[in-house]
Amino acid sequence: MAKRDYYEVLGVSKGASADDIKKAYRKMAIKYHPDKNPDDKESEEKFKEAAEAYEVLSNAEKKQRYDQFGHAGMGGNGGGYGGGYGGGMNMDDIFSQFGDIFGGAFGGGFGGGGRRTQVNRGSNLRVRVKLTLDEVATGVTKKLKVNKYVSCDKCRGTGAEGGGMTTCHTCRGSGHVTRIMNTPLGQMQTSSTCPSCNGQGQTIEHKCTKCYGDGIIKGEEVIDVKIPPGVGNEMQLSVRGKGNAGARGGVPGDLIVQVEEEEHAELKRDGSNLHYELYISFIDAALGTTVEVPTIDGKARIKVDPGTQSGKLLRLRGKGLPDLDYGQKGDILVHTNVWVPKSLTKDERDTLERLRASKNFEPNPSKSERSFFEKMKDYFH
Repeated sequence: MAKRDYYEVLGVSKGASADDIKKAYRKMAIKYHPDKNPDDKESEEKFKEAAEAYEVLSNAEKKQRYDQFGHAGMGGNGGGYGGGYGGGMNMDDIFSQFGDIFGGAFGGGFGGGGRRTQVNRGSNLRVRVKLTLDEVATGVTKKLKVNKYVSCDKCRGTGAEGGGMTTCHTCRGSGHVTRIMNTPLGQMQTSSTCPSCNGQGQTIEHKCTKCYGDGIIKGEEVIDVKIPPGVGNEMQLSVRGKGNAGARGGVPGDLIVQVEEEEHAELKRDGSNLHYELYISFIDAALGTTVEVPTIDGKARIKVDPGTQSGKLLRLRGKGLPDLDYGQKGDILVHTNVWVPKSLTKDERDTLERLRASKNFEPNPSKSERSFFEKMKDYFH
């Protein structure tokens, strides 16, 4: 099922300010919040959909990429949470990232009966991946070995020796403490992160001897990264949940994959179109010929008509790269260059001297043969 437009999901226009986007998301989140709609699958899905839309539109870099490439630019056919690179979504992820938006409107997080514990989030990782033009054309799955923080295998990420945790005595497992102050205007209640457990709701009796209580250790992971066809140089793809592990069982960060396109030996890229410089002798230009030109998947034969002028543009339709959003392929544009030899033998010179006098060799461009400037003007417009 195709994803809905993120602006449509939040009910805002493309020109909406960051404040408007935040307000729209909070309104949607409150409307479809699981606490208000218990056991309502449709509301839960709309709640997740709104969170996904906000996660993209509230980030300037992701928003710019989405505005330019749509859902495909967010990493395949999906977005930040539910798409091909999202790796799924759960309520803990949403509340851990957007707790500042929900505030205390519902008395805490999801499914905890008023319990709102702090969830540690691992940091994002960035890697660069080199792609050939062939890989850009077809899409590819790359296996990347990434050095990162992983969950401690001895304590299973808890940070506690033997996995033993106890409920925090200060906050009684809620992760936050409430204070009531008397003011001239009456009593004021404030809530803050518990200083004893740092919002975890639990404390460690004996720290793990392998990770020293952090719940994470240095390791590595081989990650399959699916690159969609048509990606551009310096484009970034996000692989959800494949960054550094979060401390003490927290939410892992993301793996940001930056595309580095390798230069092709013969073809030059311009969006979904490819350009090729074809050099032919002035004899072939005068008499006409058939030549082979390189394409992404081999060679293609192209006809050069008799009387072809230098600078003429020949086109191989549908032989370029696929468009990232729509999949439609661009063209290969063949630029014809008539090559003139720099040195001649005596016989060659004598032959050309005899031809010099022929009227057919006098420049006589027709009105249909436009200047180079006019051709370039059309090309860029």
